[in-house]
Amino acid sequence: MNFYLIDDDNNIRNILKIIITDRNLGTVCGSTGDVRDALDDLPALTPDIVIVDLLMPEMDGITLVRQMRPLLPDTAFIMLSQVSSKDMIASAYEAGIEFFIQKPINSIEVECVIQKTRESLSMRRTMLKMQNIFNAGMQQTPPSPAVNSSASTASSTLQNILQRLGIVGILGYKDIMTVVEYLNAHHESLDSLSLHDLCARFSDSPKSMEQRIRRAATAGLVNLAHLGLEDYGNEIFTEYSNTLYNFEQVRREMDFIRGKSDKHGNVKIKNFLTTLASYSQNQ
Repeated sequence: MNFYLIDDDNNIRNILKIIITDRNLGTVCGSTGDVRDALDDLPALTPDIVIVDLLMPEMDGITLVRQMRPLLPDTAFIMLSQVSSKDMIASAYEAGIEFFIQKPINSIEVECVIQKTRESLSMRRTMLKMQNIFNAGMQQTPPSPAVNSSASTASSTLQNILQRLGIVGILGYKDIMTVVEYLNAHHESLDSLSLHDLCARFSDSPKSMEQRIRRAATAGLVNLAHLGLEDYGNEIFTEYSNTLYNFEQVRREMDFIRGKSDKHGNVKIKNFLTTLASYSQNQ
């Protein structure tokens, strides 16, 4: 992984470089305290991970991320700041960051966040490869004992994720397991297949099965929103609010819970199921 560091404090940049280098997390391909240099460097260097300070002269980190995301869709952004405002942190997530690190920085936290970002980035890239395979219409080869073993591991991982979301045991949990395990086993994509049609393969009442899945996924969204209200740095919240779910929708649900909005957050069910499939195959 190649890293690019942006912070107007040279000491912070040096500390980050030492952590990344000494702990074999990757290579620092660029570093600057000037946002203008970063705007020039990033499109040319296309780093895997950018670590950027929130508050800097001339342009704040949120604005920089918003400008760079369309140009660097395959790059992950981590934000640093002393700011503890939940609204500001929420704006950073909405702009497209993966994780938020509070200053003063702690080497253990930095390493942990970088590892999680690497895993998330690898998962997204694998999911994209899977979609390309699906679109190319490649056929699944006959399963072998090794594949069956992998399927068992994937199922265990999937159940663990659903448990972390607080979905295990509620109506619709087993339906999600059935659909995701089927997608993994048959290398099928929801891009060209509706959830209703997929549910029809397992149930005489596909509409009811689809509704159970949507309700269970929504329950996970609500649980994440409650976790975020209690602690923005909660590990489960930071890992899944911007992957399995859309962070803007998670924040909308948080606003509903706080009474600041009369609208619930929504779940993009195809993204939820596809990402679950990718998560379970990559663990």
